[in-house]
Amino acid sequence: MSERTPPLRISVVGCGYLGAVHAASMAELGHEVVGVDTDAEKVEFLAAGRVPFFEPGFSDLLRRALDSGRLTFTTDIAAATGAAVHFLCVGTPQRRGEYAADLTYVEAATSSLLDVLGPGELLVGKSTVPVGTAARLAERVAERVPGAALAWNPEFLREGYAVQDTLHPDRLVYGVPALSGLDGTVDAEALLDRVYATIVAEGTPKVVTDYATAEMVKTAANSFLATKISFINAMAELCEATGADVKQLADAIGHDDRIGRKFLNAGLGFGGGCLPKDIRAFMARAGELGADQALTFLREVDNINMRRRIRMVELARQVCDGSLLGKRIAVLGAAFKPDSDDIRDSPALNVAAQLQLQGADVRVTDPAAGDNVRKHWGQLDFVASPEEAAENADVVLLLTEWRQYRELDPATFGKVVRTRRVLDGRNALDREAWEAAGWAYRALGRRNA
Repeated sequence: MSERTPPLRISVVGCGYLGAVHAASMAELGHEVVGVDTDAEKVEFLAAGRVPFFEPGFSDLLRRALDSGRLTFTTDIAAATGAAVHFLCVGTPQRRGEYAADLTYVEAATSSLLDVLGPGELLVGKSTVPVGTAARLAERVAERVPGAALAWNPEFLREGYAVQDTLHPDRLVYGVPALSGLDGTVDAEALLDRVYATIVAEGTPKVVTDYATAEMVKTAANSFLATKISFINAMAELCEATGADVKQLADAIGHDDRIGRKFLNAGLGFGGGCLPKDIRAFMARAGELGADQALTFLREVDNINMRRRIRMVELARQVCDGSLLGKRIAVLGAAFKPDSDDIRDSPALNVAAQLQLQGADVRVTDPAAGDNVRKHWGQLDFVASPEEAAENADVVLLLTEWRQYRELDPATFGKVVRTRRVLDGRNALDREAWEAAGWAYRALGRRNA
């Protein structure tokens, strides 16, 4: 931080994936940061410089922040007393049995913060919440702590790029009160500009808006991306019916700069802890507001996404001569995306479990998600390497496009399988190279050889 922009004392409440990365990043920007979480084991891990999840670059960032003395972790909310800015970074999972978001953690964390929040301080929400949440929480802040304020500053982290996305975001969004900075109230924009002084100085685009718009930015962005993914997967369904090739189709329409090629990779579809639950919560909130017809298309987006998993199981059965019973199947990938150990709503694991239920002998492997698979999917046989997974396999399924799998040598890899058959669930392999090595190649939306 420059001398003209002195560092701030910051608290980060909730030290899961979002909060831990945000806390370490704020220390990297020069601030004095305390991370607070109710999970004592998580706090112990982070305080010792041990990362409880897989995220490229985060281990080094955490170690630098701890070594600098600017970052500490605790379970005691009282440690947040006196911070100028308090970031709320707790999870908002999908409510059990419903589409709506579960705000239990947001409510509990806000209540804890109200016990330590002081006049002139700013509570900043980063969690993805239903529109209307910020306004309601702002009323609680105003009633309990006159002179304090609330802002909403949504996160846009991509797993595998979280450090980059925090320190060098493509935009900053501030949802601030209408009278922010007037009549002696906290100037939320100015205070957030101090937090992000280095980022603002880089010329990062900034949108200053109202609470509702700020809350909607994240869910609207995720809904758009989910729609684009499901669109190309719907085209893959048509390609399979007509004999067209979805990869060439995506290349062709992607040259239109109004459309673009990103997120037009047909395959198994999306999963993880954000897109699925965010589009469902968006639909649920629209229904509560009487605007459900505006988002009915998202229901089909969700349906298309789930159909991809069913289609992959069907395709596996087809290439195994019509029956999965007793067939040995190698599943490459368990995380919902590469460069992550996140297995929440993982399409890969969903397919693996369905194959096993239908009588296949399934072996799963993943470079990072092994501990999570063993903990949460103990019924699946997890092995350490693709070679071990593929030993005597009747078919190999690529379901998470890790670089290690994309770069496998098909000739060498073919020596361990029983039958050289591969299903490319992500359209990520070099088809010509695999077919030249004697593999029968199939993929969603692609023409047969």
